[in-house]
Amino acid sequence: MKIHGFQTLTLLDYPGQVACAVFLGGCNFRCPFCQNGNLVLHPELEPVIPEEEVFRHLEKRKGILKGICITGGEPTLASDLEEFIRKVRALGYLVKLDTNGGRPEVLKKLVENDLLDYVAMDIKNSPGRYGETAGLPGLDVLKIQDSVELLKKGRTDYEFRTTVTRELHGKEELKKIGEWLRGSRRYFLQNYRDSRGVIRPGFTGYSREQLERFREMLLDDIPEVGIRGVD
Repeated sequence: MKIHGFQTLTLLDYPGQVACAVFLGGCNFRCPFCQNGNLVLHPELEPVIPEEEVFRHLEKRKGILKGICITGGEPTLASDLEEFIRKVRALGYLVKLDTNGGRPEVLKKLVENDLLDYVAMDIKNSPGRYGETAGLPGLDVLKIQDSVELLKKGRTDYEFRTTVTRELHGKEELKKIGEWLRGSRRYFLQNYRDSRGVIRPGFTGYSREQLERFREMLLDDIPEVGIRGVD
């Protein structure tokens, strides 16, 4: 599998676990606020880390690391994703997958084969603004809905999360997201932070006070709502 980034230790990316993270290239979305622009737009220009290097690290860190996060880009585009996950699980590690939910057929297969321990699915916006926010006008939101419903069945632990920007996400959009995800296990508001890797600069985040107001509103529909990315 083509791995374009490898974080040997992370205490943040896998809730409750000491983990490492691999970054895959390519994506079927073009979210303008994406902070991994090079991985999305030009993965062929990024260095490739040998898969063997990752597995050597996993072998060496048995008993210290508990899990691995597979992120991107969009990991479900990788044709050998399942094979990679099976190798990781054979070493006794937990697997967390980050996904935009745009390929529900891949997610369903992984879930039904009990290959995932945790899924973090990005919810780009309310259904009416989904294509705009994903950088794909006319995007079929039904595929996103299929992934949402799959995770809500509860076979695999999961979270939904939204990167929140002032330019794309206001009270009305977040209220509609809450109604859409009603009954979900947990949901996180991730405050936008500018960086050099953003596909299209010019977005801004919210203050903690504003995010807290959104959080209180969302608790009417989702029992656990958290905030990330603010000091």
